[in-house]
Amino acid sequence: MSQSPRSPWIVGVSGASGTPFAASVLRGLLAAGESVDLVVSRASRLTLLDETGIAYRDAHWREDLAAWLARGADGKPHTFDVDVSGVRHWAAGDLAAGPSSGSYPAKGMLIVPASTACVAGVALGLSKDLLQRAASVTLKERRKLVVAVRETPLSGATLKQLVALDEAGAVVLPASPGFYAGATHIQDLVDFVAGRVLDAAGVPHRLYRRWKGELGGAGHPPDGSGR
Repeated sequence: MSQSPRSPWIVGVSGASGTPFAASVLRGLLAAGESVDLVVSRASRLTLLDETGIAYRDAHWREDLAAWLARGADGKPHTFDVDVSGVRHWAAGDLAAGPSSGSYPAKGMLIVPASTACVAGVALGLSKDLLQRAASVTLKERRKLVVAVRETPLSGATLKQLVALDEAGAVVLPASPGFYAGATHIQDLVDFVAGRVLDAAGVPHRLYRRWKGELGGAGHPPDGSGR
């Protein structure tokens, strides 16, 4: 019996600060049984090295990714146990990669975190690297595109570009954690943002405690962050 064709979520990681957000989203996708195509931009590798001490290398991406996803938002290694076999890596400079074409089967794309430079490139359709090209393809194919912008304050130019992305059909999702879910740890705040990204994509998860219409519920622990 033939297997159903692979239909991944494309995850783009840009150079903005916030690599723990990307790690949490990736863990959530894999925990939900989703396939992932990963594009880590050149700029984001510098951010990842600065924020985690991990050098993400194309030739050794599996072990580097596994080490990254195992690390908690507080920097502690071996916090999570993650199977990365559901991930396919594409080099950021590979414009002949699968996600560069609309005929490549994908469910949609999540850009986490999204820098203002990335926002501008996607809004203007520059396609200077695979991340931007894949995002442009996602928009033209009318697939789900979630842009988790991580910057503050926002300039007028960036605000206009975010409006352009919204008008093009993207979900603009600032990396802004909520505090009603009873966060007691930095990982809880990171997981809240990641959970909202997965909500926008329609992917089930248990990363944060959902609002149930009851005041004072913040004293209860989240539904399950995986820690």
